[in-house]
Amino acid sequence: MADTESVEEQEVTPWIVRGSEKGINYSKLIDQFGSQPIDPPLLARIERVIKQKPHRFLRRGVFFSHRDMELVLNNYETQKPFYLYTGRGPSSEAMHLGHLVPFIFTKYLQDVFDVPLVVQMTDDEKFLWKDLTLEETNRLAYENAKDIIACGFDIKKTFIFSDLDYMAQRREFYENILKVRKLVTFNQVKGIFGLNESDSTGKIAFPAVQAVPSFSNTFPDIFGKRKDIFCLIPCAIDQDPYFRMTRDVAPRLGYLKPALLHSTFFNALQGPKSKMSASDPNSAIYLTDSPEVIKSKVTKYAYSGGQDTVEEHRAKGGDTSVDVSYQYLTFFMEDDDRLAEIKEAYEKGEMLTGELKKILIEVLQNLVAEHQRRRAEVTDEMVKEFMTPRKLNFSC
Repeated sequence: MADTESVEEQEVTPWIVRGSEKGINYSKLIDQFGSQPIDPPLLARIERVIKQKPHRFLRRGVFFSHRDMELVLNNYETQKPFYLYTGRGPSSEAMHLGHLVPFIFTKYLQDVFDVPLVVQMTDDEKFLWKDLTLEETNRLAYENAKDIIACGFDIKKTFIFSDLDYMAQRREFYENILKVRKLVTFNQVKGIFGLNESDSTGKIAFPAVQAVPSFSNTFPDIFGKRKDIFCLIPCAIDQDPYFRMTRDVAPRLGYLKPALLHSTFFNALQGPKSKMSASDPNSAIYLTDSPEVIKSKVTKYAYSGGQDTVEEHRAKGGDTSVDVSYQYLTFFMEDDDRLAEIKEAYEKGEMLTGELKKILIEVLQNLVAEHQRRRAEVTDEMVKEFMTPRKLNFSC
């Protein structure tokens, strides 16, 4: 993307993601947000520390930006404890592939660093922003938890919580929310999140709720009263405003600033000019889709970077930078060599769009079928255990 494109042409907040016709300019977003790129030296250090090749999401720039990842690695090397925090806004029955990305990566982080994880289900947020009742958003939190559990998280090291439920269970959660609210002004919230005087007071007050899982003493069952346990948050870049606010407030409360790893956005099937929409089921691959539905959606709707005719494609080749099938493979195909072969063949015109889509269909059918198999094994009792405040298998 050309450097001449201005930041003003794109808007990224927790509720609005609007790019140019070519999509989001992530380099400009790094400059705008003040984060750091995940560059080759950092990748090399991660590989040295964990003694294995970094996850494909890191190798391929899916997670492209960070805040204080060096401190996380320092903690790990010196055997200082830290924990992971991520979340999900439960506004729909079925999650799609884009929703799965941060949980795939968080599972990897839990495995390689052997650390506890807290997963926030923001059912209160979805009540405030969506036309849903509290009862419905709370129910969806428990349904979505089944998909999260199906990613394979260690039940001995993972706590999933509904904001609505946990608020009533642990006073420490609400105490930290109040401490954050006292230090953040209305003007700050307006400036960070793009809210205005027409928004409800609930929306103005909510950011503190997403901030406080960054503080270890929010979870007394896990960390006791300790407030010096470092937190690493893997999330999409649109969630960063919450944690810019959090990092500003933390030192004033005597708490540690959380570290972050930011991911790119997962495009709709129709390409970067479009967005995934619950009102358009053909804009995304859902974790409930059958193999036949996946095949139909990819065949009909996946945006092609190929040429208008076979002859022209053979002569000029395809554009992998905009081709949705290839972009999806960068997320879900593990084999680097095979992905490189596909890229070269498509760009040279040796592989046609239909052939590329066929490869993606097989990858996604296998991925979704395996997820559905694991989800079917998640019982209500397992969900209850994951979502019960308790001591985790973690020594601090």
